Amino acid sequence: MAGKKYNNAKAMVDRTTTYNYKDAVALAKKTAVTSFDSSVEVSFFLNVDPRQAEQNIRGAMVLPNGTGKTRKVLVITQGAKLDEAKAAGADFVGGKDMIDEIQKGWLGFDVIVATPDMMGQLGKLGRLLGPRGLMPNPKTGTVTMNVAQAIEEIKKGKVTYRVDRDGNINVMIGKCSFTEEALAENYLAILDQMKKVKPNTVKGTYIKKVTMSTTMGPGIPVTVE
Repeated sequence: MAGKKYNNAKAMVDRTTTYNYKDAVALAKKTAVTSFDSSVEVSFFLNVDPRQAEQNIRGAMVLPNGTGKTRKVLVITQGAKLDEAKAAGADFVGGKDMIDEIQKGWLGFDVIVATPDMMGQLGKLGRLLGPRGLMPNPKTGTVTMNVAQAIEEIKKGKVTYRVDRDGNINVMIGKCSFTEEALAENYLAILDQMKKVKPNTVKGTYIKKVTMSTTMGPGIPVTVE
């Protein structure tokens, strides 16, 4: 990325103010600096302590307008669920054979959906999948017997979110090619979700700061509404 291009984009952002979400979306599209269709992300800085179990926020939701990103889904299951997963549009389906492939180093997928009866076998891949954020989890709807619904939601644009140790949550809300209206609608949906998952034990201001940005683009401060 050319430094001049980034600096020009950064100069468009007034660091002394915060933008309402509609203006932030419009500015994000203008400040995209990549030659490809940049992703648009939102970062929430929350007043939480992730070391406390109740404040270790994690979950998933389907954005109204999707993410614009095609995700390859691997389903780990057995029996009749194999056919259900194939019929629902999974990119890869299998059981122990797929687990063996992953152990050999294959990672040609973006999301794993697993039925509960396979988690015992998948557990041995925790050190490989965990750090990459690929281990299925009931909280994100990726450990389930309803594999067809899980696949449908992921293909529609399901996003997962998880607070890091500093209290930040980063979520992709679409692509720069989206209309401003579509990005704004996705933003409001994830903001509403953040408010819904506010832990009861949080005292004082919950959402401290919100920043919107594009891939390798400058951060845009967003008014917390």
